[in-house]
Amino acid sequence: MARALIVGCGCSGRALGSELLEEGWAVRGTSRDAAGLDAIEAAGIEPARADPEQPGTILELVDDVAILIWLLGSATGPTVPDIHGPRLEALLERLVETPVRGFIYEGAGRVDPKLLADGAELVRNAEATWRIPVTVTETPREHGPAWVEELETAVVELIARR
Repeated sequence: MARALIVGCGCSGRALGSELLEEGWAVRGTSRDAAGLDAIEAAGIEPARADPEQPGTILELVDDVAILIWLLGSATGPTVPDIHGPRLEALLERLVETPVRGFIYEGAGRVDPKLLADGAELVRNAEATWRIPVTVTETPREHGPAWVEELETAVVELIARR
């Protein structure tokens, strides 16, 4: 059974995680706080505390992960530029030494479009440099089922590429 790690497993992430569970995936979702972890667990997803500002906390969770899903396209707060820039880049540089076989970057959301474009470029550069298969999504969360479908399709296609 393949495992997906959803970084930023809020409401939308839990909806995606539930769909992946129905498809037979093992799913782990991250949150920074206890309330988020409780909601993840209530959705039937394995909860894990991690902070995208600290790539090491995410890397501790990838030993059995096939696909890492970076759902931070609508993140808020003063560290958003870091999690779509230097923190993301640091994580990608270290993923090459892990079992992760694919990376999905949420390329649409409420985050400044320039930050999302810069993050997407980092992800695509990681693919070119380290041969990490990636997908950058383009459907906004507000499209509900279409958003979930795009992400589900990305997961399946990334697994098939390896």
